[in-house]
Amino acid sequence: MAQEKVLSVNNLAINFRTDNGLLKAVRNISFDLNRGETLCIVGESGSGKSVTSKAIMGILANNAIIESGNIMYRGENLLEISEDEFYKIRGHKIGMIFQDPLSSLNPIVRIGKQITEAMLINSDKLKLMYNDLISDDLIRYKNTLAKMNIEITNERKKLEAFILEIRAKENPSAQEKAADKEAVKARKHAFEEFEKKTKATYGKKAKELKAVLEVAEKKAKQQVKDYKDKVTAEHKARLDELQKKLAASSGEDKSRVKEEIENEKLEYINKLKLTKAEAKKRAIAIMREVGIPEPEKRFKQYPFEFSGGMRQRIVIAIALTASPEILICDEPTTALDVTIQAQILELINRIKAERNLSCIFITHDLGVVANMADRVAVMYAGKIVEYGTAEEIFYDPKHPYTWALLSSIPDVDSKEKLEAIPGTPPNMIYPPKGDAFAARSRYAMNIDYREEPPMFKVSDTHYAATWLLDPHAPKVEMPKIVSERIRISLEEDGKNE
Repeated sequence: MAQEKVLSVNNLAINFRTDNGLLKAVRNISFDLNRGETLCIVGESGSGKSVTSKAIMGILANNAIIESGNIMYRGENLLEISEDEFYKIRGHKIGMIFQDPLSSLNPIVRIGKQITEAMLINSDKLKLMYNDLISDDLIRYKNTLAKMNIEITNERKKLEAFILEIRAKENPSAQEKAADKEAVKARKHAFEEFEKKTKATYGKKAKELKAVLEVAEKKAKQQVKDYKDKVTAEHKARLDELQKKLAASSGEDKSRVKEEIENEKLEYINKLKLTKAEAKKRAIAIMREVGIPEPEKRFKQYPFEFSGGMRQRIVIAIALTASPEILICDEPTTALDVTIQAQILELINRIKAERNLSCIFITHDLGVVANMADRVAVMYAGKIVEYGTAEEIFYDPKHPYTWALLSSIPDVDSKEKLEAIPGTPPNMIYPPKGDAFAARSRYAMNIDYREEPPMFKVSDTHYAATWLLDPHAPKVEMPKIVSERIRISLEEDGKNE
């Protein structure tokens, strides 16, 4: 039975404009996230893991250029939607936990206020009702404008990057200068024509959608008014009934009726907006869910009064307040010691199971991957070099970079010497030709320096981009330390069965 995809990244390429040239941070990566699973993205710093997660959240830096690809969520491309729609998705549908909990929290604001802040910002239920009623028409209109602006902005960024590359040339000849000047002039003219044509195309469509939106807004205002009038009339009728009951009662009955009157008032307010009392009640329940003891007392404390592990629990609680269906964890245990790391990983796994969350877990630690992953994407130099289930990556790795990562993990059972990965990752302003890992790999062949390897299929769920999988490649055994660990692990699994 096919699993339900909740998120799909297709041929995503992201560059950054820098003073030294165009940095190619993410290079044509693709992956899917299925309902209820954890996908771990693993790799060294600078491999493009966090850039990918920021693209999903719509929080890339201003100098980022989306070169190609799409990120599909609920039938929409997240790279083309308006900020208005992203406001409804970011945090509400897709939550994120960052690396350092202390930098995610305001040090001079009490924890309780930080947890309830998002809830109270969206406390006006009438406004939320109105926004829901016009949502589809508003999104269509805003997305049309957003697509227009995104297309124009991306073309402008490409033009600026082209000009930067021209200016970065060292000692060009007079002939080259003249040719470059003409090339820049031609690119500028092409951009102006593109901008004019794009505005005309989208402008006409936006005008039609704006007319539809105005009709929807008028209808929604009337529906919200009708709802409020109905709720208010019912509330007044109920209050009149209780006031008569109060006048006719005495003693304990009178106290009970007074309590009913107060409850009726609270219920009426709760139908129109989320009160601070209700928000606090929800926050305390979530704090208890993430394992914070004495949440009523801790609600009033400041971040500095919490340990690192407790602060990370608070950040997780904040991410859960809107009940997202996707949770992105960007190295959430890096700033914590090993014991606390294990507790936080166990907590994320438990919450994921209880809420049926889909999780993208970003890390450089394969030990963490072993505890968390259903599937693993190994990234290097902006590309996914190996992709498969956790079992396939740990028991049948195929890429030399995956071997290198596995060889560098400390292990109590293996007697083999740990292997460091030689060299450093390449400068992605000047990405190497061929396999980016070739310069650091002892298994590199001549073709690795000339041509980039395609994704070779190992199984229906396992792929690796290495020329070692080519039928014409010489047979190469994985490092002894990796094969020995796999042997020991399989033997232990056999004993436990």
